[in-house]
Amino acid sequence: MTSSQTSDVIRPRVSVITAVHNQCAMNQLFWTYLQKYTKNTFELIVIDNASTDQSASFFESVGAIVIRNPQNYSYPYSQNQGIARARGEYFAFINNDVIVSPDWDQHLIDSMAINGLDAVTACGIERVESATVTKQLKRRWQGIKNILGLLRYPAFEKKILNLMHYWMYRGKWVSFCHQRYIKFTHQVCEGFVGNTVMLTQKLLNLIGPWDERVQAADFDLYLRTKIRSMSDGDIKPLHIALDVYTHHYIRLTSKTKYPPFADQKNLISIEKKWTAQELSLLSKIES
Repeated sequence: MTSSQTSDVIRPRVSVITAVHNQCAMNQLFWTYLQKYTKNTFELIVIDNASTDQSASFFESVGAIVIRNPQNYSYPYSQNQGIARARGEYFAFINNDVIVSPDWDQHLIDSMAINGLDAVTACGIERVESATVTKQLKRRWQGIKNILGLLRYPAFEKKILNLMHYWMYRGKWVSFCHQRYIKFTHQVCEGFVGNTVMLTQKLLNLIGPWDERVQAADFDLYLRTKIRSMSDGDIKPLHIALDVYTHHYIRLTSKTKYPPFADQKNLISIEKKWTAQELSLLSKIES
């Protein structure tokens, strides 16, 4: 059974947690690929931050656990709401404007086991194996966004999003992802691409959930794992699995203005939390 509609008796292997505010067309696309390409039993936990469209109802209709917030909350606050409801062995935090690749979950789990990791992200347009290839992907995606990203007619939005994805990978999404898997099987590099993050229960037990003060949550997670690895040595820093690729629309779907965060007064910048010396660790992982 590989849908989110798992029996209460069956513990899902993966808890997929995502936060949304509107973007129903994108949410439908996200779900289409998630249920098609997730190999393990999984539950989908959606934190709906005061959507005014049919997003919450759509996710409920496909069997997801939907937490309906009356206001818009920050990323870390929302993800922690999901953790509180999750029953899985692994916790996958995925942006709703992502298309996953075939067997993405099992490939990440395999990579974690082989490389001794408790925190891993997929690679994608934002970062792959080299600066040169990353630049090529970014340039191609920017060109497609320039052509089709302006066509935001609500009645056709899902078709346009699908078309953009089709053009980006020349209609060969499955073979593109498979070729990357074959080429980079179980290869990782230190760093992160924050749209698809998988954590183990062990990691959450050691460092705790997301820091609800820091909206730049992927940067914060990397620093927390990096410094823990240096001080205690019981975990490794956050790594990127080069054999697992997810497509991220990268803010294309966020042109609509979001309501202000209900917890805005609790948020601090990452510079307020970490020292200059600690922040310098980030520069060492840039491609």
